[in-house]
Amino acid sequence: MLQEEDNRLYWEQVRNGDKEALFGLYNNTYFHLLRFGLKCCADDELVKDCVNQLFLSLWDKRARLPAVEQVRAYLFTALRNALLDQQTYQARQGAAARNMASEAEGSELSYEEIIIRVQHDEELKRKLHLALQLLTPRQTELIRLKFFEGLSYEQIAAQTEQTIKTAYNTVYDAIKVLRHALK
Repeated sequence: MLQEEDNRLYWEQVRNGDKEALFGLYNNTYFHLLRFGLKCCADDELVKDCVNQLFLSLWDKRARLPAVEQVRAYLFTALRNALLDQQTYQARQGAAARNMASEAEGSELSYEEIIIRVQHDEELKRKLHLALQLLTPRQTELIRLKFFEGLSYEQIAAQTEQTIKTAYNTVYDAIKVLRHALK
């Protein structure tokens, strides 16, 4: 019961823009959310990503968050919805990939279509390269570890000799920079 009171206090502080309260809420609920998520979905990496994305989303939407009495229940519901969304998205992506493969077997791309796709890919690579240059060396390293090597935040923290919170914050800040640069 005391923990839920702490969660409500953290929730209100997050709504008021207190970043430390977000970490307090994260620390209080992370393992409960992880355990709950694993009951809904067997993919532990997906569950971890959804939990982390949930907290990133809370921070992004902090000014619009509602007043909540049962914070853990709210977070469980939000996590369940995020997992369902991700599973639906992955199922659609798999179906789309299968459709593209079957279409590719039945027809070849015209020379003009190939050139357009190559140019589009080159433009995306150029934009991403420029955006990555805006990151600090530490942000670049952590982005590489998280998204290119697929390490968890715990593994990143251990490898870079920093706390999980610092790794999480660094990746979060880097993603914000990249999103802004790629708009």
